[in-house]
Amino acid sequence: MRRTPTRLRGRPLAVAVAAGAVMGLLSAPSPAATTEAVAAAAENTATVYYSTTTRNWDRYYLHYAPDGGPWTTVPGVEMEAACTGWVKRTVDLGTAEGLQATFTDGSGTWDNNSGRDYALGTGDITVKDGVVAHSDPCAAPDGDGNSATVYYSTRALGWTTANIHYRPAGGTWTTVPGIGMRPVCTGWWKQELDLGAATSLTAAFNNGNGVWDNNGGGDYTIPAGVSTVADSKVTRDAEDPCAGQAPDTQAPTSPTGVTARADGVSVVLTWEPATDDTGVTGYQVTRTGGTRGDVVSDVGATVFSDTGLEENTAYTYTVRAVDAAGNLSPASASATATTGTEPSTPASGTPLGTDPRKDPIYFVLTARFHDGDPANNRGGSQHEKSGNAANDDPMFRGDFKGLIEKLDYIKALGFSAVWITPVVLNRSDYDYHGYHGWDFYRVDPRLESAGASYQDLIDAAHAKGMKIYQDVVYNHSSRWGAKGLFTPTVHGVRDAQWSWYYDEKQPGFEYDGLTVEPKSGKSYYNGDLWSTAEPSGNTCVNWGVPTGGRSPEGYTLYNCQWPSPTSGMFPKALYHQCWIGNWEGEDSRSCWLHEDLADFNTENAQVQNYLIGAYNKYIDMGVDGFRVDTAVHIPRTTWNRRFLPAIQERVTQRHGAEAAKNFFVFGEVAAFVNDKWNRGSVNHSAQFYTWKERGEYSADDEKAALEMYDYEQQQGTGNQPTSTNAFLDGNAYHAPDHSRFSGMNVIDMRMHMNFGDASNAFHNGKDSDDSYHDATYNVVYVDSHDYGPNKSSERYTGGTDAWAENMSLMWTFRGIPTLYYGSEIEFQKGKKIDCGPSCPLATTGRAYYGDHLAGEVKASGFSQVESASGTVATTLQQPLVKHVQRLNQIRRAVPALQSGQYSTAGISGDMAFKRRYTSGGTDSFALVTVSGGATFTGVPNGAYRDAVTGDTRTVTDGTLTVAAPGKGNLRVYVLDGPGRIGTDGPYLR
Repeated sequence: MRRTPTRLRGRPLAVAVAAGAVMGLLSAPSPAATTEAVAAAAENTATVYYSTTTRNWDRYYLHYAPDGGPWTTVPGVEMEAACTGWVKRTVDLGTAEGLQATFTDGSGTWDNNSGRDYALGTGDITVKDGVVAHSDPCAAPDGDGNSATVYYSTRALGWTTANIHYRPAGGTWTTVPGIGMRPVCTGWWKQELDLGAATSLTAAFNNGNGVWDNNGGGDYTIPAGVSTVADSKVTRDAEDPCAGQAPDTQAPTSPTGVTARADGVSVVLTWEPATDDTGVTGYQVTRTGGTRGDVVSDVGATVFSDTGLEENTAYTYTVRAVDAAGNLSPASASATATTGTEPSTPASGTPLGTDPRKDPIYFVLTARFHDGDPANNRGGSQHEKSGNAANDDPMFRGDFKGLIEKLDYIKALGFSAVWITPVVLNRSDYDYHGYHGWDFYRVDPRLESAGASYQDLIDAAHAKGMKIYQDVVYNHSSRWGAKGLFTPTVHGVRDAQWSWYYDEKQPGFEYDGLTVEPKSGKSYYNGDLWSTAEPSGNTCVNWGVPTGGRSPEGYTLYNCQWPSPTSGMFPKALYHQCWIGNWEGEDSRSCWLHEDLADFNTENAQVQNYLIGAYNKYIDMGVDGFRVDTAVHIPRTTWNRRFLPAIQERVTQRHGAEAAKNFFVFGEVAAFVNDKWNRGSVNHSAQFYTWKERGEYSADDEKAALEMYDYEQQQGTGNQPTSTNAFLDGNAYHAPDHSRFSGMNVIDMRMHMNFGDASNAFHNGKDSDDSYHDATYNVVYVDSHDYGPNKSSERYTGGTDAWAENMSLMWTFRGIPTLYYGSEIEFQKGKKIDCGPSCPLATTGRAYYGDHLAGEVKASGFSQVESASGTVATTLQQPLVKHVQRLNQIRRAVPALQSGQYSTAGISGDMAFKRRYTSGGTDSFALVTVSGGATFTGVPNGAYRDAVTGDTRTVTDGTLTVAAPGKGNLRVYVLDGPGRIGTDGPYLR
């Protein structure tokens, strides 16, 4: 077998190595060359150590290619025994700076880093369970100097690998991610270190995949001798924490429920978690089939996406569980899937991967924004009843083609990120918004067109320097369940009454939301779900018996006809069985929100696997982030244990650590109250979801959710973590501490609720900021597709001047400004935002916007219109359009307004504050006042230039006074700033 790891079917394989950011721990090495360095370059080698603790191979081969050079002949060069648990091979790299590598047993079984190959450097390199580090695992301390033996506890972290990144006192740092530690007993890792003449070391720890413990930004100081590091505490002269513990020789149980599902040339594999007396740390997936030999992949979750496979080929998978001691379970029962043909469009794109705070967000309901392809328009069963038919306004009207055509409009406004509603195939009577997911693995064809697929949209946006944030739903599916997980069988009546809604099953016909069922010529098909005959194993009581009620049309209603949580149609393991009674109680996280939203039991591993596998697909396509719908209705423990780590792991795996750091996840934690904590319930407050867990709970996710809920409710609002990440230290920016970040940012619900008046929004938002992990990442908007300020059911109607003032605050205060489509022209102001199918969409805040976009527009840059004609040219002349264009120009030119911390200390004035951002060669300091006058005291002396007027003030006594610019206007005095940015408009002047 000739293997060509660098190229597959004419497309380059991605090469990625997990490596985390060091959060300011590293100092740049000296560039000075030495005689020793020159000599080392002459012998440019790599000694590759490969762990055998979780492999049962008889022989080990290194198959490699120096960077820019050819691959060795398969199977490569044989590796030799190094020390217990390791084999090694030293290779000559010539002038190359590294090598690409895979490992094999020489008999057709491969470890190729899940299809990406390993990218290795020079010197001593370890590869263990998919993690690369730089060390000699067989080296003993020198003995001529001091040494340190470090034990590190990961009991509360759940890491499956631990590295120590360190420097002896007065010495230099190891190469990231440091030296791989070895497991010595349950929850403990050990490493002996040579300190030379030093008597201590500075250290941080990481899992090799970008997650760090750097002691809250302070690093750990560890003395020579034996020390333990546990729960952020260093204990010197410590006892061996593993003393007296018998070696772990018990293997985990074999994984069960292994299921494989093919999608094109990819396979999604899921399984039930295995158990172990001390805890499972990971899994090994072995794939057989195809012409490329067997492949072994190391996986941290219970879902695995295998991509880039051969077409029309059967693949068989088995799974083994691994514990911290390296014990392997027996192989699971096998699962087989046969791939189809390779999609005609690329399987993946690349996210832009930059700091999300730089990108103001424009939010669109895709189906209501702009219609590029009338052929995919669909009105659904409620077309006439809703009144949409009378307006020739089908609910599915806008599409990806229309959005692609108008990306330049959004760019001309100055926005560099677009938040779109969910893209998965929906199924309900009124599902244009995307929140009634049916097939989470398929893009809804009512949004796609030839040449305008979802991948095309992502790629088109990226080509313009714009991000795509995909709205995602983990909490619920459609009323009809989720294809591939569970769909209910419901009672059907074969008579004229219900024939408008369903018909009998049609062989070969499958629901896709787009295609009309051919027999009736009008149904979009429920025949696959409805049955007159009672199904085997039915759990619904009184199947097919009339309820005694009638529908609004006068039709007879039957039991088991309409799914609900109390109908008995859904399995308890996969779906919850109750209606929410208390929106600030525990049941809000474990019951149905609405009859069209079947509530997932997200603490079930099968449900978790289904959702993780589905959203991996969209990560692979290159989306830049997820807006998480109904995040508050899932326990924080489940987010922190399962979904958020899975997102980070997948983005890191596919796109690298830097992309994972900037993959923007922001959750809707709906708290429709004006107080800091949602009616005193921390579990139902937005800021709560931005934090990691701080307690240890049951390994069972369902039990853990209840334990966490009770624990945090007892702690109450007065004993929650606080942060200074959003605040200046006097006038100084300080490095934020992100060690306790959950991975989820949030929509700023408190500011949203108070935006009836900008001043209220400002003061309420400021009051909450110490309780967020980092409020500079909060997504801030006035209104949305659900509510206006103060839970108003109408689109904002506060007046144009007030809108301008709101925008001026959002674009200069901390957080990421977000605008709901059309608000730049006060579209549908005062109209009810949503009334379902009981009124026409044209009369609501979800009306079709395309009429305002007719014509052509081309943007030469952000906030820059190169040309425009037709109606869209008139739209671009509206006063708030001019306002938001210039706000975006100013924000884009002043880093402090994007990523800066803020303070109101020493400042008089209502909406007045100072902001600063310092990083590398950037030091941006700005004084801001919105609408009113202000006096800034205690600020650095120097020349300040206003970004709005160009006015220059020289401060010599630490004080700057600004006159009131007027409602909606503002002043942004930037220390050593560029002066006036943009041209005067109706408000900024």
